[in-house]
Amino acid sequence: MTYDVAAVRAHFPALREGAAHFDGPGGSQTPDIVARAVHDTLVSAVANRGAVTPAERRAEQIVVECRAALGDLLGSDPRGIVFGRSATALTYDLSRALARTWGPGDEVVVTRLDHDSNIRPWVQAAGAVGATVRWVDFDPATGELPVEAVAEQLSDRTRLVATTAASNLIGTRPPVAEIARLVHDAGALYWVDGVHATAHTLVDRPGVGADFWTCSPYKFLGPHCGVLAADPTLLETLTMDKLLPSSDDVPERFELGTLPYELMAGTTAAVEFLAGLATADWSVAEGADSQAEDEDAGRLVDRPTRRSRLVASFAALEEHEARLAARLEAEIRDLPGLRVYSNAAHRTPTLLFTIDGKDPQEVRRALADKGINAPASNFYALECSRSLGLGETGAVRTGLAPYTDDEDVDRLIEALRAIV
Repeated sequence: MTYDVAAVRAHFPALREGAAHFDGPGGSQTPDIVARAVHDTLVSAVANRGAVTPAERRAEQIVVECRAALGDLLGSDPRGIVFGRSATALTYDLSRALARTWGPGDEVVVTRLDHDSNIRPWVQAAGAVGATVRWVDFDPATGELPVEAVAEQLSDRTRLVATTAASNLIGTRPPVAEIARLVHDAGALYWVDGVHATAHTLVDRPGVGADFWTCSPYKFLGPHCGVLAADPTLLETLTMDKLLPSSDDVPERFELGTLPYELMAGTTAAVEFLAGLATADWSVAEGADSQAEDEDAGRLVDRPTRRSRLVASFAALEEHEARLAARLEAEIRDLPGLRVYSNAAHRTPTLLFTIDGKDPQEVRRALADKGINAPASNFYALECSRSLGLGETGAVRTGLAPYTDDEDVDRLIEALRAIV
C-alpha cells in the first residue's frame, strides 16, 4: 500500500501558505478534521458533565470518547487517561504527588538526554523532600543512551526513573523496554516522556513497561493540551491536592477544574485522522465493537478496530518518514561545514545540525527567507544541548511529519546547499 501524502496534505489548510514545515517537533500543523471538531464542540450546547440534559450528556460523551481514543493510541486502559493543560504541567503535578512517598535516602534517576520537563520537576520534587538525584549521561558522539548507563545509577533506594522515549532535540530513541525491566527489578517506578515519540511510532505503554507515559496531542496533529497514561490501579495509590467537592475518582482526581471539552473533541479527531493515514480514508467511524451491518447483504461484517487501523497507519507513516529521512540525510551529511548531531542508530526522523561559521539563528532566517520553517534553539533540552557542546544556543532542528513530502525535502536540500 502506497502512502498517499497528497491526500494527507489536502486536509491541512496551513500548507496553503506555501511554507515547507520542518517545525513539527515543536508542534504539528492541524488537519481540517480536527479544527472542525473543535469548532463544532464550541458551537454546540455543552454543559458540565452529567446525564440529565442533552448538553450534560454531550459533555460526558466527549470525555468518554477522548479517553477511549487515547487508550487506543497508547495501548492503555482508558480509565487511566488523565487530561491536562500540558505534559509539563501533568509531570509537575504527579511529581509532587509521588514525592509524598519519598524522603532522605531515597533516589530519583534522570538523564541528560531529556527535555527539561522530564528533568526539572523530578529534581525539584526530590529536593523538596531531601531525596537524592542521580544523573545518567548519554554519549554525545553517538547520541545513544546505553542501558548500562542507567543500570549503573540504580540501587535498592531508587524510587523512580525518568527517561524519554525519544529525544526532542536529536531524535534518539532509548531502549525503553530494556530500561523498564531494570527499573522494575530495582523495585522502582518508570516515568516515560513520550511527547516526541508518540508522533512517530505507535505506543504500547504496558507492552514496553512504562508505568507512566506522557504525550502532547499538539505534537500529533491535535490541539494544545497534555495527556498522561497509567494503570488506574497505580493512580489510585496517589494522593492529589484538590478541591474538597471535586471527585476522588480516577482519573478525575488529577484533572483540576472543568475539562476543555473542545480540545478533547479535537484530540479524538486527531487520533481518528492518524488511524486513517494508511488508507487515506477518514470516513470510518469507531463503533462499540468490531462489527457493522452490511446494508446490501443485511448481515454483520468485520470492521477494523481503531487500534488495528492505527497499527497499519503508523507502519505506513514510519515507512514514509524513513524514506524521506534517508533521502535528506544522504544529501546533507556530506555538505561542507555541516555537522549533524543526530547519530543514534534508532531515532525519529529528526535532525539537529550546525553550519561552520554561521550562527544557528542566521541559518534559521536564511531558510525562512526561502519559505522553509526550521527553527533553531536548545528546545528546552538544555542538559542535552550542553552535553553536545552547544550550550544554551543549541542548533537548527528539522523534523518530518505526516504531511512532509518529497518537494519539501528537495526545497530543504537545495536551500542548505546554497547556505553552506
